[in-house]
Amino acid sequence: MRNYLTEFIGTFFLCLTIGLTVLNGTALAPLAIGASLMVMVYMGGHVSGAHYNPAVSLAVLLRGKMASVGEFVGYVVSQCAGAIAAGLVVYVILGRTFAPAPAPTASVTAALLVEVLYTFALALVVLNSAASAKTHGNSFFGLAIGFTVVVAAFAGGPVSGGAFNPAVGVGPTLVNAMLGGGTLGNLWLYLVGPLVGGALAAAVFGLQEREPVQLHAEPSRVPESRPT
Repeated sequence: MRNYLTEFIGTFFLCLTIGLTVLNGTALAPLAIGASLMVMVYMGGHVSGAHYNPAVSLAVLLRGKMASVGEFVGYVVSQCAGAIAAGLVVYVILGRTFAPAPAPTASVTAALLVEVLYTFALALVVLNSAASAKTHGNSFFGLAIGFTVVVAAFAGGPVSGGAFNPAVGVGPTLVNAMLGGGTLGNLWLYLVGPLVGGALAAAVFGLQEREPVQLHAEPSRVPESRPT
């Protein structure tokens, strides 16, 4: 239960920061969003692994680093619940709803590709910095994960809407549809893109973690000396 509570809290504050900064037109909003993820990762990394993202949880599951599919489902439910709660709280605070959406000039292919690529980058950074035995015990994992989101939001956000996280897609979109008269038309983009990116990251991480094949040369044989 503590894992699910931690995932709820971390995802809640991530989505709360997204909603408040975006609706208020905060300068350098991506920096605030990435920083919020960073601090929440440091808050909950030792408890739940601090996924706060169903795509990251999928990558972790596919690499065999979750106990069961049931645990994965619990994580996803907790993350989506946290995102929905954040959307509701933003509405209470500002009286407005929000939801990610691609730029009007962006094609579907472009928006989907951005979601896939930057979620791939995020999940791969999580796996290598927080789930690899080779980097176990490091203190930089939160910074690495948070700044991956900063980069993604600055570079890809203006194209795809910058979710890179199915919970960020689901929670605000549902609240916007219920209370703000919004549509669910873009929801699939923030489910398919990030989940594909997470699965690709798991595959690449498997290749990175694989021990290199050692080629051993046949030892040279020294001819035996024979008495003459």
